Amino acid sequence: MWCYRGGSISAEPRINDRIRVPEVRLVGPSGEQVGIVPLAKALELAQEYDLDLVEVAATARPPVCKLMDYGKFKYESAMKAREARKNQAHTVIKEMKLRPKIDPHDYDTKKGHVVRFLKQGDKVKITIMFRGREQSRPELGYRLLQRLAEDVQDLGFIESNPKQDGRNMIMVLGPHKKKTEAMAEARQAQEARKAEAKANPGRSQNAADSDAVNAEESEGSEGSEDSVESKEPESAEASAEA
Repeated sequence: MWCYRGGSISAEPRINDRIRVPEVRLVGPSGEQVGIVPLAKALELAQEYDLDLVEVAATARPPVCKLMDYGKFKYESAMKAREARKNQAHTVIKEMKLRPKIDPHDYDTKKGHVVRFLKQGDKVKITIMFRGREQSRPELGYRLLQRLAEDVQDLGFIESNPKQDGRNMIMVLGPHKKKTEAMAEARQAQEARKAEAKANPGRSQNAADSDAVNAEESEGSEGSEDSVESKEPESAEASAEA
């Protein structure tokens, strides 16, 4: 009586002496069609070429096998999969919160964050928070959202028009640049900085000192209402309270 013992099923193709069929349709190392040959003959050719006999189409009749360096094939496949994951773009929505009567300096700071998000290829959810009697003046929030959209129109567009949501008014900006394009440009810029740092070590140290100062200033503002928080999972939102 047959009994399933819960063993795992291998997803890897059968190779060499693991292939148990009388004959195979053989494909040569360069992709040339050799034809249907006995399994023993296919294994003999694999030894002559110092390659592996790999079953590439097990459901075909007879199965299709190819002569290849299986170790090299697995390595190249793993590298391609890694590169694909590296270039994979996740949809991220950042959020920026403003007050209807925001100070000009604070507005410029918030706009700078929005510009940075759009350049990175991320969407930005803009939220105007009304408090107290401000709720009776929704036109203030609408004008502020329109102003922000016009200021960043070179980088993004209005994906979702302003709409009232309880005490808040919400608008979503979408980037003109795709996430994959932004990631590619960021990598190119990083490589350019590395090349410049290698060519000009002294200048690189000055840039690093400047970055350290900027980082300290950024950390000093984390506890304030102007701080921006971001989350990386798909559909996550990064909030920055005005």
